[in-house]
Amino acid sequence: MATFLYDLGRLAFRRRHFVALIWVALLTIAGIGAVSAPAAGSSSFSIPGTEAQKAFDLLEQRFPGASADGATGRMVFKAPAGEKMTDAANRATVAKTVKQLGDGSEVVSVTDPFTTHAVSKDGTVAYTSVRYDAPGMELKDATGDALEKAADDARDTGLTVDIGGDVLQAEPEAGAIGEAVGLAIAAIVLVMTLGSLVAAGLPLLTAIIGVGIGVSTIAVLAKALDLGDTTSTLAGMIGLAVGIDYALFIVSRYRAELAEGRDREEAVGRATGTAGSAVVFAGLTVVIALAGLSVVGVPMLTKMGLAAAGTVVIAVLIALTMIPALLGYAGRKIRPAGEKRGKSAEKAAPSRKPKPNLGTRWASFVIRRPAAVLLLGVLGLGAVALPVSQLQLGLPDDGSQPTSTTQRRAYDLLSEGFGPGFNGPLMIVVDAKNSDDPKAAAGTVTDGIKGLKDVVTVTPPAFNKAGDTATITVVPGSKPSSAQTEDLVHAIRGQSAEVRSDTGADVLVTGTTAMNVDFSQKLSDALIPYLALVVGLAFLLLIVVFRSILVPLKAALGFLLSVLAALGAVVAVFQWGWLGGLLGVAETGPIMSMMPIFMVGVVFGLAMDYEVFLVTRMREAYVHGESPSQAIVTGFKHSARVVVAAAVIMMSVFGGFISSGESMIKMIGFGLAVAVFFDAFIVRMAIVPAVLALLGRRAWWLPKWLDRALPNVDVEGEGLRTQDQKDADPDEDRELVRV
Repeated sequence: MATFLYDLGRLAFRRRHFVALIWVALLTIAGIGAVSAPAAGSSSFSIPGTEAQKAFDLLEQRFPGASADGATGRMVFKAPAGEKMTDAANRATVAKTVKQLGDGSEVVSVTDPFTTHAVSKDGTVAYTSVRYDAPGMELKDATGDALEKAADDARDTGLTVDIGGDVLQAEPEAGAIGEAVGLAIAAIVLVMTLGSLVAAGLPLLTAIIGVGIGVSTIAVLAKALDLGDTTSTLAGMIGLAVGIDYALFIVSRYRAELAEGRDREEAVGRATGTAGSAVVFAGLTVVIALAGLSVVGVPMLTKMGLAAAGTVVIAVLIALTMIPALLGYAGRKIRPAGEKRGKSAEKAAPSRKPKPNLGTRWASFVIRRPAAVLLLGVLGLGAVALPVSQLQLGLPDDGSQPTSTTQRRAYDLLSEGFGPGFNGPLMIVVDAKNSDDPKAAAGTVTDGIKGLKDVVTVTPPAFNKAGDTATITVVPGSKPSSAQTEDLVHAIRGQSAEVRSDTGADVLVTGTTAMNVDFSQKLSDALIPYLALVVGLAFLLLIVVFRSILVPLKAALGFLLSVLAALGAVVAVFQWGWLGGLLGVAETGPIMSMMPIFMVGVVFGLAMDYEVFLVTRMREAYVHGESPSQAIVTGFKHSARVVVAAAVIMMSVFGGFISSGESMIKMIGFGLAVAVFFDAFIVRMAIVPAVLALLGRRAWWLPKWLDRALPNVDVEGEGLRTQDQKDADPDEDRELVRV
């Protein structure tokens, strides 16, 4: 591996014009394709194998044209103080608004609150429901504009009017802001780390090119593959992260090779052969983690994971080819600005020993007290991880929106007028096709549901034209994201077996609330298999890289500890409300269902990046004859600064999303930023060297039979060292002859 990448790096250095032209051409082609590609909204959301999805599919068959998956909107009206919605003027305003809403081209139906009894008992709140023929993210902009105009017209009469439902839901806009903030902070950290504007600019430039190609390619394929905007957001976030990391590592190694006196082409080859090998295997772990999302069984997550994995592959290829090419253009400008002054000072005072850098001093400290550092790190992360035992999963609804949004205000108005459960009604589908008396079967279901706890309202069954399928709407007494509502979903489903036995009809529970319950359960069930697959494959890969059993095992266990601690922090802040005011958490509640599995995938990839970058340098020093303790110090001397810089950049990128008003984005940003902090600064910087110091030579033990069976990928560059010795021998022989 090292020899092949050494040759590749030198080739890219010599043919830099050609290599740069290829990448610029790819970026141009992808950009033109993205601009000309048809626009695609959100990817279709489905959860195969769940009861809620089965019910939706059944509704599509039995109620054709009903647009079961179409967007819904609720316009909520509240009368001014001292008035009621039943007053003549207010009734006239609502009637005019209902007529105005019905004129929309994508509107299927609009209800009149005075004929559907959608007025609160005290007469102060009323609502109208609007159903559309397409999902919210696929509606035309004009449809949303018309809805908002109708609300504005009604407000002009003195009513309080707000809009709920999924019709106005849009993709979060914080992604672009977060990336901009991340890039700005990345530039500052890179300049401080590398001491050169040119050196700092290379990782940023290549990361932007890689993300540009990846995101543009996703845009080109979006319509054909049903990819949504969230797919490109995730791919851009991950691509930016690893793109900067990989380029930074190779540039840093190139500068180290120059410092040892090698010429530029040789230094590029060495950097690509050694650091490039680490980049390849670090990239493979990220690809495994992202592609492994396929095991969850949710098409949307599968597409997001594969698209992001493709962007990581592009980042690896750019690091191995375009970075060597750009180093050729940069020349000696890649050196730190003060390097010449430093060398002059060394010549002036040759007897003065250079001061060890911070990485060296920290590694020496850990080696002297490995047990204490290990115990402190594990206990600290374990304490932070304790809240995970109280983890509750769910999906955000309008109740978790900022209070400044019309969706949140509509949610609160409905809760005030009709109760909290009104925001999350359950739809019961009675499939009575095999029943002798469908109406009696539906009546039995209705009576059974009325006897359950936390049920406020049960509507009469509404049959299709064929009379073999009915829908029943159930309004819970608790809010949609509450544990009580989830218990009600399970209780209704628990009656299905008895109903089938008595009437021959099947009972299915669906609706947004039930879909969220099923989605959370599916992700929860998939977490352990996903974790086993990802960690297992990466464990095998790291055995090949490090030629050790204990080092990969330590890496996997350390990752699990950092992820659990990060999830514990998320639970404490977003579920319990600790420090919620400081971070702007307006509403506590269940943790987003995708958070654990999403965090495992993203953080695992980044954690293994840091592990490979740091420990391969230790392995390289150990293979080249240093003692285990000295190899740890050498690894920190050369790699700790780079790993810390990469971690600070990632924390800044992810932390930029904490300021988002969208609770989901805020949670993701906080969780990933905290996870990177725990993994980079506590696990990799403290626990890893402590464990390696305690293990000594045993850390690099590998059974002989396994050593013979494994391929030799030569990440440490041993092949390059051997080639040096062969090249040096003839010179040594000629010197002996002269003597």
